Amino acid sequence: MRVALHTRVRADRVDAYEQAHRDVPAELTRAIRAAGCTSWTIWRSGTDLFHLLDCEDYTRLLAALETLPVNVEWQARMAGLLDVAHDYSGDGADAVLPVVWQL
Repeated sequence: MRVALHTRVRADRVDAYEQAHRDVPAELTRAIRAAGCTSWTIWRSGTDLFHLLDCEDYTRLLAALETLPVNVEWQARMAGLLDVAHDYSGDGADAVLPVVWQL
Protein backbone atom coordinates (compact mmCIF):
# COMPACT_ATOMS: atom_id res chain seq x y z
CA MET A 1 0.00 0.00 0.00
CA ARG A 2 1.12 3.57 -0.62
CA VAL A 3 0.81 6.07 2.23
CA ALA A 4 1.38 9.84 2.16
CA LEU A 5 1.98 11.80 5.38
CA HIS A 6 2.52 15.44 6.27
CA THR A 7 4.70 16.65 9.13
CA ARG A 8 6.35 20.00 9.79
CA VAL A 9 9.89 20.81 10.89
CA ARG A 10 10.52 23.79 13.19
CA ALA A 11 11.88 26.70 11.12
CA ASP A 12 14.94 27.03 13.36
CA ARG A 13 15.68 23.28 13.15
CA VAL A 14 15.66 22.60 9.38
CA ASP A 15 19.43 22.09 9.18
CA ALA A 16 19.45 19.76 12.19
CA TYR A 17 16.54 17.78 10.71
CA GLU A 18 18.32 17.33 7.39
CA GLN A 19 21.58 16.42 9.17
CA ALA A 20 19.78 13.79 11.25
CA HIS A 21 18.42 12.20 8.09
CA ARG A 22 21.88 11.93 6.57
CA ASP A 23 22.67 9.51 9.41
CA VAL A 24 19.53 7.48 10.16
CA PRO A 25 20.62 4.53 12.32
CA ALA A 26 21.07 1.35 10.28
CA GLU A 27 19.23 -0.57 13.01
CA LEU A 28 16.20 1.66 12.42
CA THR A 29 16.23 1.29 8.63
CA ARG A 30 16.51 -2.49 9.03
CA ALA A 31 13.54 -2.46 11.43
CA ILE A 32 11.47 -0.34 9.03
CA ARG A 33 12.19 -2.77 6.20
CA ALA A 34 11.52 -5.81 8.42
CA ALA A 35 8.13 -4.28 9.32
CA GLY A 36 7.17 -4.33 5.64
CA CYS A 37 8.21 -0.92 4.30
CA THR A 38 9.90 -1.12 0.90
CA SER A 39 10.48 2.61 0.43
CA TRP A 40 10.11 5.86 2.38
CA THR A 41 10.87 9.22 0.78
CA ILE A 42 10.60 12.63 2.45
CA TRP A 43 10.35 15.90 0.54
CA ARG A 44 10.65 19.34 2.16
CA SER A 45 9.02 22.58 1.03
CA GLY A 46 9.97 25.30 3.48
CA THR A 47 9.04 23.75 6.82
CA ASP A 48 6.47 21.32 5.39
CA LEU A 49 7.56 17.70 5.10
CA PHE A 50 5.79 15.26 2.80
CA HIS A 51 6.42 11.55 3.26
CA LEU A 52 5.60 8.82 0.75
CA LEU A 53 5.81 5.22 1.98
CA ASP A 54 5.27 1.94 0.21
CA CYS A 55 4.52 -0.78 2.73
CA GLU A 56 2.60 -4.00 3.13
CA ASP A 57 0.35 -2.69 5.92
CA TYR A 58 0.73 0.76 7.47
CA THR A 59 -1.06 -0.13 10.72
CA ARG A 60 1.20 -3.16 11.18
CA LEU A 61 4.27 -1.04 10.36
CA LEU A 62 3.38 1.45 13.11
CA ALA A 63 2.68 -1.34 15.60
CA ALA A 64 6.03 -2.98 14.87
CA LEU A 65 7.96 0.28 15.34
CA GLU A 66 6.02 1.99 18.13
CA THR A 67 7.85 0.48 21.12
CA LEU A 68 11.07 -0.57 19.39
CA PRO A 69 13.88 1.11 21.40
CA VAL A 70 15.76 2.44 18.36
CA ASN A 71 12.54 4.00 17.02
CA VAL A 72 11.54 5.40 20.43
CA GLU A 73 14.96 7.08 20.59
CA TRP A 74 14.61 8.36 17.01
CA GLN A 75 11.11 9.73 17.66
CA ALA A 76 12.37 11.53 20.78
CA ARG A 77 15.12 13.09 18.67
CA MET A 78 12.60 14.11 15.99
CA ALA A 79 10.23 15.57 18.62
CA GLY A 80 12.84 18.24 19.33
CA LEU A 81 12.97 19.15 15.64
CA LEU A 82 9.33 19.00 14.55
CA ASP A 83 6.29 21.24 15.01
CA VAL A 84 4.03 18.47 13.67
CA ALA A 85 5.35 15.00 14.43
CA HIS A 86 4.51 11.57 13.05
CA ASP A 87 1.61 10.19 15.09
CA TYR A 88 1.80 6.66 16.48
CA SER A 89 -1.54 6.77 18.28
CA GLY A 90 -4.44 4.65 17.05
CA ASP A 91 -4.14 2.82 13.77
CA GLY A 92 -2.38 5.69 11.98
CA ALA A 93 -5.29 6.25 9.58
CA ASP A 94 -5.86 9.81 10.82
CA ALA A 95 -2.30 10.77 9.85
CA VAL A 96 -2.59 9.50 6.27
CA LEU A 97 -3.26 12.13 3.60
CA PRO A 98 -6.34 11.25 1.54
CA VAL A 99 -5.89 10.63 -2.19
CA VAL A 100 -7.51 13.42 -4.20
CA TRP A 101 -6.44 12.42 -7.72
CA GLN A 102 -4.17 9.85 -9.32
CA LEU A 103 -2.96 9.28 -12.89
